[in-house]
Amino acid sequence: MINKKTALILHSSSDLYGASRCVFRTVDALEASGFQSIVVLSGEGPLAAMLREKGIAVVIVKLGIMRRKYMNPKGLLNRLKCLYKANGALSKLIKKENVSLVYSNTAAVWIGAWVAKKKRLRHIWHIHEIIVTPTWFKNFIERYITYTGDLALCVSRAVIENMKPNVPAYMMRLVYNGIDYLPFKEANYDLKAEIGISQETILIGMIARVHFWKGQSYFLDVAKALAERHDHLHFVMVGDAFEGYEYLYDEINAKIKANGLTDKVTNLGYRTDIPNIMSGLDIFMLPSILPDPLPTTVLEAMASAKPVIATAHGGATEMVLNEETGHLVPWDDAEKASLAFDALIEDPSKRLAMGQAGQERVMEHFSIEAYVENMGNVFREFIGRSSSET
Repeated sequence: MINKKTALILHSSSDLYGASRCVFRTVDALEASGFQSIVVLSGEGPLAAMLREKGIAVVIVKLGIMRRKYMNPKGLLNRLKCLYKANGALSKLIKKENVSLVYSNTAAVWIGAWVAKKKRLRHIWHIHEIIVTPTWFKNFIERYITYTGDLALCVSRAVIENMKPNVPAYMMRLVYNGIDYLPFKEANYDLKAEIGISQETILIGMIARVHFWKGQSYFLDVAKALAERHDHLHFVMVGDAFEGYEYLYDEINAKIKANGLTDKVTNLGYRTDIPNIMSGLDIFMLPSILPDPLPTTVLEAMASAKPVIATAHGGATEMVLNEETGHLVPWDDAEKASLAFDALIEDPSKRLAMGQAGQERVMEHFSIEAYVENMGNVFREFIGRSSSET
């Protein structure tokens, strides 16, 4: 039996949102390329449990994840202390497990790149973010990626275009995320019955972690505009808050009341049965007010054969075929964005046609099989190139 090399995968959270689910597929791609994986997470959670069920080694280390809430003197001091401790823990782990490749999943995980650079190990970034502001922070992150990385995998062309000024083109590779579409294709759940609304009511939903740029407030502005024209609508919101952003729930509740939507909006909070949620919707909306790199929920909605209304920036423009699988709308004009819903609300056949077109698109271009194959090709090419350079 050939002994496999060991790859260290570092990830920023233990939730089960888009970037976290990519960890599973990356493990499979590394396995196919001759690596066994050790996944390092900052804390316990559903991702850690699912990885262990799969037989993947999971180590918990406080990685000093960088988030906007730490962009102040006290927060930066806190991060420096965490990074110092994580440096020691990862250095010991790398030596003990004879790690030969370090892979940092998201640009929020800084320490793996630093340790890999110091120990002269190959390092791969997997970038799931589009950082726009502040400019100094964007420039710093992108130069750090260039300094510490051998390869930067990017989840969309939008990510590549955003990083071009500071990250050389030869270092970046496009690999679209993939999803297991079968659970979404096969789900059949009566979400309207759960909520307690009639089957004739058109159910419009969004799924995203609660954050200022994810667009929960914008979604409610669009809902207000739609409710003024249609009386048989209901709106559903799914997702918990990023740590430190729980206060946004109060703002959301205040916005629901201010928009006169108290009886029109159901907030389901954190849910793990996303295939069921998607199957119960009539229309899905991605209301991000900043560019979303490659929102997995769009793929999940398309896999569920739902038409998608998405704000026209970021990776959504590479996923949604405008007027074929859904509509691309403004991210700063709720009234105008709401107009894209009217024909879908009034015509079930349009919803059906767009939904089916979206499902076919996911199966062809955004499947797990396509992701694992593409990632495997990148890993094998990278490993071969690195070997020839040593």
